[in-house]
Amino acid sequence: MDEIKIYNKKDFSEAISNKNVPLVDVRTANEYNAGKIAHAKNIDVMSPDFVDKIKELDKDKTTYIYCRSGNRSQKAARVMVDLGFKEVIDLEGGYMNW
Repeated sequence: MDEIKIYNKKDFSEAISNKNVPLVDVRTANEYNAGKIAHAKNIDVMSPDFVDKIKELDKDKTTYIYCRSGNRSQKAARVMVDLGFKEVIDLEGGYMNW
């Protein structure tokens, strides 16, 4: 079973239209503050406390993530799956593609 999936912009947008789904921006705070997808929570994958903060999310819920271009979010997704997240959906091309 592949716990990490990559959705294109259209599918990702439809999936997060329900504002109750966990949506995580894994970019830096500066990138986040310069522009973000509505309702996204900022948890920087490069931050030393990334694992502690990401563990606070419900691992049983499908979690949606993105970064700038898709590289950091793939790293974050792998960490999350290793921590026990059931399903992580990554935005294809990241925020640059939004």
